Amino acid sequence: MKGQQYQSKLASSPALNYISKLKPRSNEESSKQSYKTSLELRASKMETIQHKFVQVEGGLKLHVADIGSGDKVVLFLHGFPEIWYSWRHQMLALSSSGHRAIAVDYRGFGLSDHPPKVEDANYVNIVADLVAILDSLAIPKVVLIGKDWGAFVASWFGVLHPDRVSGIVTLGIPLAIPGSFLAGFTVPEGVYTSRWGEPGRAEADFGRLDAKMVIRNVYILFSGSDMPTAAENQEIMDLVDPSTPLPPWFSEKDLSAYGALYQKSGFQFALQIPYRSFQLKLDMPKTEQKLNMPALLIMGAKDYCLKFPGIEDYILNDASMKEFVPDLETVFMDEGNDFVQEQLPEQVNGLILGFLEARISP
Repeated sequence: MKGQQYQSKLASSPALNYISKLKPRSNEESSKQSYKTSLELRASKMETIQHKFVQVEGGLKLHVADIGSGDKVVLFLHGFPEIWYSWRHQMLALSSSGHRAIAVDYRGFGLSDHPPKVEDANYVNIVADLVAILDSLAIPKVVLIGKDWGAFVASWFGVLHPDRVSGIVTLGIPLAIPGSFLAGFTVPEGVYTSRWGEPGRAEADFGRLDAKMVIRNVYILFSGSDMPTAAENQEIMDLVDPSTPLPPWFSEKDLSAYGALYQKSGFQFALQIPYRSFQLKLDMPKTEQKLNMPALLIMGAKDYCLKFPGIEDYILNDASMKEFVPDLETVFMDEGNDFVQEQLPEQVNGLILGFLEARISP
């Protein structure tokens, strides 16, 4: 794997003076260091992130977090239950290394406006929103970094607008066209993707709790290596023991930040896009449907996503993935879970920065 190559290059970078030289650590040591790094970064630099709103088609005002300057721009694309804040560690690291780092709240998420209809929260509209944001900020080209279903957003953006993408990094999910990726996989009825795909079911499950407790449960449950699966007489929220502590790398302040934003936005749109809009017909471009730009997939070896039937084989051996993303490198992080960018931020920052330095032209 090329991860060690990236890491060794990063370790000598003087710009990242708060990142120690990257070397293997135990999971406990990594978690403690990541948590300490999180507190230090928040205290010293989080206030330097600028927040603005960009109006897109339909008059919606979308929240944009922005730090850094220059032509080397990285656009972060979150998953669920994440928001712009999920990228706090990466935004600070990349801006310190000479990049401009931008993270958005999609329509219906965080501080962004809700569209008038829930069906208007879909991959087609999200990509159009991102293009409008880049146009508004006069940014011609970016590196896309997507986590979870943000990988599907990155894929669709790259297929439609290859001239605006110089590279792609995804975490936890490989690059794939929305809908086509899940078409070949089947999961049991109790798996969270099936449960949350039923309109109203997750809303009823979540509605028993406040937003902060929902986020707490999701972070506890989805940090494990087992695919969250409920029995016939259970809901997904029932799988979490209320006495279970938060992961050591996710603080109460982090939880409060998420909870406040989801208290504002609710979960309706957050559930619609990843779990209920896969059947939306996408108008494929007539051009070649490939992502020919350099790409990096970062997977946590303990990510429950690897338990989805067929996904590990798809990542490692499937010819269709190699055809879709011919210039792809894959790195497995031994201790990484589904929230690897928050769990092990310095290692993830190292991989991303090494990729940018080695593969992306200035």
